[in-house]
Amino acid sequence: MKILVVEDEAKAAAYLKKGLEENGYVADVAADGETGAYMARHGQYGLVILDVMLPGQDGWSVLRELRQRCNQVPVLFLTARDGVPDRVRGLELGADDYLVKPFAFSELLAQLRTILRRGGTLRQAAALQVADLEIDVERHKATRRGRPLDLTPKEFLLLSLLVRRAGDVLSRTLIAEQVWDINFDTGTNVLDVHVRRLRSKVDDPFDAKLIHTVRGIGYVLEDRS
Repeated sequence: MKILVVEDEAKAAAYLKKGLEENGYVADVAADGETGAYMARHGQYGLVILDVMLPGQDGWSVLRELRQRCNQVPVLFLTARDGVPDRVRGLELGADDYLVKPFAFSELLAQLRTILRRGGTLRQAAALQVADLEIDVERHKATRRGRPLDLTPKEFLLLSLLVRRAGDVLSRTLIAEQVWDINFDTGTNVLDVHVRRLRSKVDDPFDAKLIHTVRGIGYVLEDRS
């Protein structure tokens, strides 16, 4: 599942992105309200984490704009204001819940899952399958033919991205940005090394191969049997 984080404080945004991706989500970040509103309108996000105090267009107006456009993406408000009027205002505008800063990441994760469960999307996001490969995003577990796969956190994140985008050819640049949060440097082979290690666990013990190289572009996960 893709989650959009709209947060202008760079350290907080990086903290949220890292934590979400370590828990199996794909996270994009917008540093201001206008950009966040645009990305929320045009991206396929399962949830938006929205700070109230943003430069330019604040969180209130971002949410108002989304709801006026009939965009019903779930929204979790982040606010430094713990007063009842502010909380009520957010809920009346259409927020699904709010979280007062500072907060523990485990608290945010629990509220995020509760919101998704209420919307009926958590089960869909948590269980992904291609052929005989299954991954449980919430529990960070992967199996093939019922056999557990012993994956590192980065390998699990890489596999989750490939499974979510099964059938799509993903460029090396996109994979590097999503999994390592870096601009891809053609002089490094870190991606190839991780793909080889992942294949050794996902494909090598089985006849049917799922991870394929698209020469000159990147990789695709699909069942070609």
